[in-house]
Amino acid sequence: MDMLKLIALDREDLEIVSAHLQDAVVKIGEVLWRPNESRVVIALNRFDWEAAVAETPAWQRRRAALRFDRVLSCKCRGLDCSAKEQLLNLLAIEFAETDAPGGVVTLSFSGGGALRLEVECLEAEAVDLGPIWQAPACPDHQCLETTPIETKIARA
Repeated sequence: MDMLKLIALDREDLEIVSAHLQDAVVKIGEVLWRPNESRVVIALNRFDWEAAVAETPAWQRRRAALRFDRVLSCKCRGLDCSAKEQLLNLLAIEFAETDAPGGVVTLSFSGGGALRLEVECLEAEAVDLGPIWQAPACPDHQCLETTPIETKIARA
């Protein structure tokens, strides 16, 4: 599998990034808000959905990074930001335009926690950093009545 490198400049782009990063595991301590640089950087362990739906399926995780530029503010809800080792499961990333081209990026985590980024405009990048390891299981979303992940990934 090739290493992932995606750029999101609009809502549709971010939907593809969100599909690839669904079920990524993030430590709160690896969410870095850099206000002087107007940037948020998140280190994560993403589940490789492309490998999971390949002809010969493999359950694996990859070390990756997610970066947002032109960030005006970063707020959290339902998260204890002092618990640096707490693990979060990323469910989705969404963008809502409020004052074009600016808006709000919301990263939703299982358990109801969320990060809310106010952005001047949407500029995001997701990249694999290299390390790959076998995952003990594949996240189960059979109960969801949404577009299958393979469809979203195929659009990438």
